[in-house]
Amino acid sequence: MPTVIFVRPDGDRRPVEVGEGVSVMEAAVDNGIDEILAECGGNATCATCHVFVCANDLDRMPAVSELENEMLDGTAEPRRATSRLACQLVADPALDGLTVYLPETQC
Repeated sequence: MPTVIFVRPDGDRRPVEVGEGVSVMEAAVDNGIDEILAECGGNATCATCHVFVCANDLDRMPAVSELENEMLDGTAEPRRATSRLACQLVADPALDGLTVYLPETQC
């Protein structure tokens, strides 16, 4: 089972085992990661699951879709080169050990 490491704004690191096929957003919500609001439930329409992927992990990420790209332009915290929507990142063995940094705010 892949593990995703959530890093809170205060530096606290929280590793979470994520079942294959489960989004990083769903794993966060199911494991009490309060910094992920997920208001739209994973439909890429609210951008309240914005995360910053560790730069070292970028090459293993799936491509950003046009919809995700548009939504990332409207995040509460400014978009970075490492910004992604957690609802669009689905766990598989290639993402084992993925580190995502949580923004200070989602709204």
